[in-house]
Formats: sequence, C-alpha cells, structure tokens
Amino acid sequence: MRTTVTIPDDLVRQAKRAAAERSFALSEVIQEALQKVFLRQRTAGEKQRTRFTTFRGRGVLPGIDLDNYATVLDAMEER
Repeated sequence: MRTTVTIPDDLVRQAKRAAAERSFALSEVIQEALQKVFLRQRTAGEKQRTRFTTFRGRGVLPGIDLDNYATVLDAMEER
C-alpha cells in the first residue's frame, strides 16, 4: 500500500542513514521500526513469567529478622 506521511526532517535523515548502513530501502527501515513499536506495545500488556532460583537450606539464620533491614545489613557486614 502506498501512502503519504509527514515525518520530521531529522528523523528522515536518521532513517536514511540507517537504511544506507544496512543496504536497505528507506521503506524497509520504517516498516521495521513500526513493527518493533507495535510488538513492544503488544508484549508490554502481557505478563512475563518470572522464575526464581531457590536453594535448599535451613531457613534464616538465628538473630536475623527479615522485617528489620538493619539486622540483615549487620549480618552481611559480619561475614
């Protein structure tokens, strides 16, 4: 499809430079940029699953209160 859009001169210069560096047509650079923006918007709405690494152990060391950050810092400085 052919269409006309107004793009600021500095963006056109940057896009032309990127196209020349990659031996692409200007339209290919613009298409790629739009696809990346739309993909980012689509995936931003999706929840990313986070995986946490856990280790076996005996829990928190005696004297460390995880609700009190100062005790955690003190224990870290002792080691």
